[in-house]
Amino acid sequence: MKVLCVIPARYASTRLPGKPLALIAGKPMIQHVYMKACEAKLPDDVIVATDNEKVFETVHGFGGRAIMTSPDHPSGTDRLAEVALNFPDVDVIVNVQGDEPMIPPEIIDRLAKAFEAESDLKMATMKVLMREEDYNNPAAVKVVTDNNGYALYFSRSLMPYPRNKTEHYKVYKHVGIYAYRRDFLLQYAALAPTELEKTESLEQLRVLENGYKIKVLESDFQGIGVDTPEDLAAVNELLSK
Repeated sequence: MKVLCVIPARYASTRLPGKPLALIAGKPMIQHVYMKACEAKLPDDVIVATDNEKVFETVHGFGGRAIMTSPDHPSGTDRLAEVALNFPDVDVIVNVQGDEPMIPPEIIDRLAKAFEAESDLKMATMKVLMREEDYNNPAAVKVVTDNNGYALYFSRSLMPYPRNKTEHYKVYKHVGIYAYRRDFLLQYAALAPTELEKTESLEQLRVLENGYKIKVLESDFQGIGVDTPEDLAAVNELLSK
């Protein structure tokens, strides 16, 4: 099984312009993500997919591998699919977000390994126990799964709703790292956006609405995704220690 790790790195960001090149402990964020991904054992290659020459040159400058993709993609999945078209010999593609500088390499390996265990698996992602202060935060996406670990639904609303809260009540946060079989990724990217996807602004709902399954692995990873200047300051403080 050949595994490719792709890191989409879009330069434009409303809340943090030039986000991939934001400095963390003296190095651009994209370098931190890239080096973490390179520590994973299962990927045969790690590539940054960007729409910006500065990011492209920065990655090559620290010895990484990057490719230019169209600036017109409406989503990260479309950017990933463009990369997939150029690698017909790849079996599984792991999508690591370019704003997760603290991503543990073992998470990448666990996701890739899931496809070895299940020959018909099409897509996988991760979840972690959610902190209670995030229960009503719409930016913290929740996920509920069935008894076999497959997603039932993703939402920005609190779920399950604690109408009859028990001592075992748990809320899980979705961690936005994905793995796909290459053929399914291309199929998924070609599907039209769905109503629930547009309502929640959650692209993964397109998969569920079309009747496909998403395996959700559990982790205890509680990283900081960098979306704002405050996030950037928090990660800098952590890594400086």
